[in-house]
Amino acid sequence: MAPIPQLRRPGWLGEFQAFILRGNVVDLAVGIIIGAAFTAIVNSVVRDLFNPLIGLLIGGIDFSNVFITLKGPAAPTVEAAKQAGAVTLNVGLFLNAVIQFAIVAFAVFWLVKGLNLLWRKQAAEPGPPPPPPRSEELLADIRDLLARQPAK
Repeated sequence: MAPIPQLRRPGWLGEFQAFILRGNVVDLAVGIIIGAAFTAIVNSVVRDLFNPLIGLLIGGIDFSNVFITLKGPAAPTVEAAKQAGAVTLNVGLFLNAVIQFAIVAFAVFWLVKGLNLLWRKQAAEPGPPPPPPRSEELLADIRDLLARQPAK
């Protein structure tokens, strides 16, 4: 029987494994996943709660269908205009994106503010003072020995 050849593991593979298993990368991945889920919630809040209320206040306008047709046939909705091949400026979709951004920025502001408050509380809690360095202890011992010697 012929011996089975051993596959050599590339050197970069160990570095990649160490990189992936670092806490920062895992935290970043968790943040991206949470952010994606949070985006779905914000989209729903804007589309299903804020836009109907704002539309009601300003006369029943649905922002998602506020657009300007630059070229092509006029249509009642953005989707109908796209299907007809019209070139449009989607002002309402842009406004929705601005509202979503404002909500996300507001939520992140309060999240960071809360975390900073938590970190300040943890930093403010006094712990036991650190022990003096060994060199200071030795200098104190020398000082004490010199103080006990009789004066000449």
